[in-house]
Amino acid sequence: MKTILLIEDNDAIRENTAEILELTGYTVDTAENGKLGVEKALAKKPDLVICDIMMPVLDGYGVLHIFNKNPQLSGVPFIFLTAKTERNDLRKGMELGADDYLTKPFDESELLSAIEGRLNRFAHLRPDYDLVHDGLDQFMDDARRVGNLQSLAADRKVHAVRKKQYIYSEGDEANRLYFLKSGRVKAVRINTDGKELIMEIYTPGDFFGYLPLFDSRRYTESAVTMEDSELYYIPVEDFQQLLLANPEVSQHFIQLLAGRVAEREEQLVGMAYNSLRRRVADTLLRLHNQQNGEIIQLSRDDLAAIVGTATESLIRTLSEFRQDGLIEVIAPTGIRVLQAEKLRRANW
Repeated sequence: MKTILLIEDNDAIRENTAEILELTGYTVDTAENGKLGVEKALAKKPDLVICDIMMPVLDGYGVLHIFNKNPQLSGVPFIFLTAKTERNDLRKGMELGADDYLTKPFDESELLSAIEGRLNRFAHLRPDYDLVHDGLDQFMDDARRVGNLQSLAADRKVHAVRKKQYIYSEGDEANRLYFLKSGRVKAVRINTDGKELIMEIYTPGDFFGYLPLFDSRRYTESAVTMEDSELYYIPVEDFQQLLLANPEVSQHFIQLLAGRVAEREEQLVGMAYNSLRRRVADTLLRLHNQQNGEIIQLSRDDLAAIVGTATESLIRTLSEFRQDGLIEVIAPTGIRVLQAEKLRRANW
């Protein structure tokens, strides 16, 4: 049973609307002002919010702003109730991310139709697509249906790319989004001395190459296959259509894309301020977690490029960790983390 949070300062409208919703089969929580409504939403996340605009304490715009900024509440379908029909007021609400408007007075059919429409459209998309096992196709199909995007990635051909091939190079114009179906791809930058720094390693289920598409920049790094790989190419036009055509699609897709931004920032800060031992330990632990405890298969050159150090320095540090019983070195390129917690504590 879906839960609807109704935020309305007019007692008669609040009680009558709540009664209609309850008779229809919804569970209804009510609040007489925006502040109380936010508190109730934080205590129990609703499936949909119906909110008046002009209220004491905290108005509807303020409520929606808080919802958008709070990860727990962001993405909840939001319908405004308003007696104001001026274009500027409607535009302000839509710019803040409101999903729909109901203008007072409204009848029962208008109310229920708006609610069912938002819940049904939102239900098509879910946050748990298994991107490794055909989840991309499922997501794209759902996104195309929800947003009426008839041409979205209609030709999802798999492209095979051999090991050590450049997918794109630093300075190239960004014209598509990439999805890795199988294999591994590294994102690299080359400094003025010709030294390679690996910014990220992509594994099956990852999107990459998307950041320049947001602001029409050129690529600031290169993408190179580390082994034979399979890729989907999604044209920039489809990507932009996906983001702009429907708020639900946009939100879910951005969540899929943004998962590693904080990790990259942490990596760069660590390279700037941490000791070599800590950087090597952090890199091993991160790769260990990404691979669910499996053996880390990376050449010493590639591992050194992730850490941001010379290969010789990396090898010395790995030798120290091996002597301490923290890792096992498996020829020719494998490393197994034996004591993750000790490795973490020993190098903070």
